[in-house]
Amino acid sequence: MPERPVVMVGFVPVAVTSLAQFQPEGSVIVIDEPDVIRKRELGPKADEAPVVRELIAWEYQLEGAADAFYNAHPDLDPAAVAPLQEYATPFAARLAERYGVPTGGYGALRILRDKAVLRRVSRAAGILNPESVEVTGPDEVRAFMAEHPGPAVLKPANRQAALGTRILASPDEIDEAWAETTAMDEGVMVPDRGFELRMLVERCVQGREYSVELLVERGRAVFGNVTGKELYPGGRPVELGHLVPADIPGDLDALLRAETGRLLAAVGFGTGIAHCEWIVENGRPYLVECAGRFPGDGIVDLIDRAYRVDLVRAFWTLMKGEPLSAPLPEKAPGAAAIRFLHTGAGVVEDVSGLDEARALPGVQACSVTVEPGAEVRELRSSWDRVGSVVTEAENGTEAVAAARRALDTIHIKVRPAQDGPVQDEPAQDRPA
Repeated sequence: MPERPVVMVGFVPVAVTSLAQFQPEGSVIVIDEPDVIRKRELGPKADEAPVVRELIAWEYQLEGAADAFYNAHPDLDPAAVAPLQEYATPFAARLAERYGVPTGGYGALRILRDKAVLRRVSRAAGILNPESVEVTGPDEVRAFMAEHPGPAVLKPANRQAALGTRILASPDEIDEAWAETTAMDEGVMVPDRGFELRMLVERCVQGREYSVELLVERGRAVFGNVTGKELYPGGRPVELGHLVPADIPGDLDALLRAETGRLLAAVGFGTGIAHCEWIVENGRPYLVECAGRFPGDGIVDLIDRAYRVDLVRAFWTLMKGEPLSAPLPEKAPGAAAIRFLHTGAGVVEDVSGLDEARALPGVQACSVTVEPGAEVRELRSSWDRVGSVVTEAENGTEAVAAARRALDTIHIKVRPAQDGPVQDEPAQDRPA
């Protein structure tokens, strides 16, 4: 009998590489939007990956797309169906239901995809949420800030990668922020037809930010991790770095895991992986948002390094309805960190220090994604960062210190896009 294929919704190169470690050649089917396939030139990339059997173009973000796909491919008989991108989560869940394979559940994933709905559902379950309302224009944002003095967060209810999210220090920023956040463009990552944008304004919770990653089988967590998060300073909450596991007391670690478990129970999450973000204010965790998919930003790699596991393989095992070969560890024997690079807006003149950074103790990976002549945009979302450093160590303090040393070693010369003096700075602490 030929191997039943696994279906991956949303083309993610690192995910294809991971699947190739344990899936036979020609056993992976990838579904992506036709416009995204064209703009990202995914056809040749799929052809170059022996594990990929087929790349299917399908407008999966449209209502009813999963049922239409099932009716067009009733005999596909996949072993598993899973999303690899945020916008793919409802489609993948519904498609899994139609093919009768494990899933987080279409209803649960629809709730997690919509931050406004998630607020209502989780609040009803007793989970702490910041004050939040949907808004359709700047005047409604002004009314909210008048009623809730102090900083506020303006953000989309249905986008990804911190895109279009702004922290408003005062009402004077509202008009400019509204124009910016509602005009954000994800370029090659989304279909040309676009989709409805809905906005939220919320009280800005003050505290340290964390994420919880839970691998869940039929509603029961079989693995958990708490990630410590650090943001760039300024009005746009873009991640500067992550630490796995978070360097926090055991009671806070347990509380964050428990609250994430309560949240997933509240939405009825079944089988899969969840990535939930929290801000702890005065010792109490407030929900930021939660996604029914793998975390981005290299967190999966950090988990594998710190816990000595293969989280991707464990995930696909559960999605196939198969038992894990052994229990996953409850505690990490080591620590791993990632820090991201940004230089400020301008045109890259020169990049140096990469080889020296890679040779430093604890550095496992180091990359810069721009070359001389490339234009670096102002830091507005995760897409605007220009590289990263990954480190391993015995503990979190050493892992973060190693990453900082590596970034101090990398120098990127940038000149303003309109002629001006060249900037030459370490890539690490450039503020947003």
